[in-house]
Amino acid sequence: MERIIIIGGNGCGKTTFAKELSDKLNLPLIHLDVLYWRDNWQTASRDEFDELLAQEITKPKWIIDGNIGRTIPFRLKYCDTVIYMDFSRLKCVYGVIKRVIKCYGKSRTDMGGYCPEKFNMKKFEFLKSVWNFNKNNRKRYYDMLQSANDVKIIILKSRKQVRELLQQL
Repeated sequence: MERIIIIGGNGCGKTTFAKELSDKLNLPLIHLDVLYWRDNWQTASRDEFDELLAQEITKPKWIIDGNIGRTIPFRLKYCDTVIYMDFSRLKCVYGVIKRVIKCYGKSRTDMGGYCPEKFNMKKFEFLKSVWNFNKNNRKRYYDMLQSANDVKIIILKSRKQVRELLQQL
């Protein structure tokens, strides 16, 4: 395990897990949010983001955490392991709300620009997308993973399984 991608619904704990895994395996950590977000919730252009991802993905060792579903097939070509945190929508929504409360008014360290957490209409729309993530994406994610050749696939369904995996490594 030297090139690992971590995917799953927003709020499932990908970033927290990725940091712990990075420390445990001594692998550099790349947050897709750092490549994607600019100040005040503005995004990088698609071309800029793709170029930044291409630069990172050709490095010899890494952990990449984040979704950006359209990039999963590209990342699957370079990784040796995928960890899919396939958590319930309730756990994911709870995770997002907890994160907003914890980081309210501040920008998280895993963001690319200054993007302070707040509750507003955009956040409520985001929570709706988190609620619907599994319904809208789970099958597509499993289909993508099924097409991955020579890639170890690890599916985690609970925080307990996350802890157990970290203990096993």
